[in-house]
Amino acid sequence: MATLSVNLGERKVKGSNAFAYGALATFSFLYFARPEDFIPGLGKIPVEKIIGGVAFIALLFGIKSRSSFRKWPRELKLLAAMLGWQTLCIPFSFYISGALGTVLDKCVKALIVALLVGLVVDSIGQLRRLMFIQAGAVTFMTVVSVVMYKGGRMGGVLGGVFDNPNDLAMNIALNFPLCLMFLMLEKNPIKKLLWFLGILMMARGLMLTYSRSGFVAMVVAVIFSLLEFGVRNKRTYLLGAAAFCALALLIVGPQSYGSRIKSLVSDDVAVYGDAKHARAELLEKSLIATATRPLFGVGPGQFAAYSGLWRVTHNTYTELSSECGIPVLILFLMIIRECFKNLAKTRATQRYRDDPDIRMYTSALWVGFASYLVGAAFASTAYQLFPYFMIGYTTALLRLCSKKPEIAGAPASLKKHGLPLETQARWSLTSRR
Repeated sequence: MATLSVNLGERKVKGSNAFAYGALATFSFLYFARPEDFIPGLGKIPVEKIIGGVAFIALLFGIKSRSSFRKWPRELKLLAAMLGWQTLCIPFSFYISGALGTVLDKCVKALIVALLVGLVVDSIGQLRRLMFIQAGAVTFMTVVSVVMYKGGRMGGVLGGVFDNPNDLAMNIALNFPLCLMFLMLEKNPIKKLLWFLGILMMARGLMLTYSRSGFVAMVVAVIFSLLEFGVRNKRTYLLGAAAFCALALLIVGPQSYGSRIKSLVSDDVAVYGDAKHARAELLEKSLIATATRPLFGVGPGQFAAYSGLWRVTHNTYTELSSECGIPVLILFLMIIRECFKNLAKTRATQRYRDDPDIRMYTSALWVGFASYLVGAAFASTAYQLFPYFMIGYTTALLRLCSKKPEIAGAPASLKKHGLPLETQARWSLTSRR
């Protein structure tokens, strides 16, 4: 009877967790692929919010039914504290209703995403599928945008998170290591060719956005990808392939792209936008706002209205400090630090040493965070969801790689208290007799 109750309990856990994961995968697809922008009538239904709500309810059931969920990793606790402080900022905001809308629509969603990915993903296969959905959707969106490009600065043709050229460029740069990872892991030559062509189109698309922040993030992503995938994983042929692709892109690059990149260091050059001094003015305004309102800022999402310039800070770090106060900036940096620690701990696990796929996942996420740290200094990404997906990926990866193998038939009570595998095996054999 005891064994029967244990089995029924495990089935309940697996059922609720599978439901939560299905909702998470659907939410991820809807967020990155944006089907409501090209399927007639679907845009009138708040599909994203409905699926996100369902996934969060499923997560609550999962936490209730699994004791391991009660002990959140440090980065998720910090993220919850960050949301709590952003909520405290609302009454002190320059525009209260606007700040409330930002917190409810964006900040809460960021916590939900990180919690779902970090706690619900139950296997390496599930984690891989989530990363595949993200990388595949960004690649597809970029290819379609390049094909339909008609001049000027290119944004995502289907809108949503890709509508702004800078946001599209940052998504391209941060997903580049994931796409490269899938290219190298793929065994099917046709699929491998598709990933290769997709990466080339992503590079072309990034140039067509004329985004300086995206360019900086991509340079960092390429450099660290060569170090991680090429040097660390002993694939030196990537160095030659990267040099060839860079030369080809320079030859076929869009007109005035070089001038646009020169504007990073020159006040005299401005192509498709303002020169360097405009960004300097935004930075100065955001620092002044941080200094005058160091605890609660001007309100989440309210810098553009408060400054009178009606433009975002173009710097994630000063965006957080000026809008939500210095405490939120500190919490955010602590979260990123925990993610790097997660990846370092993952490298120390036996599963990392034994499984080449795990090594590839770890390298891809490390490169993604490295490029994000630099690119975030040139773009406003505090309320985008892609960094919070990445946070959840590192949490899930470490948890799965640190999990000890379980003996089939051992009761949950033995596993819960961490008894040795020999004890679990002895119980399993005794119970079968």
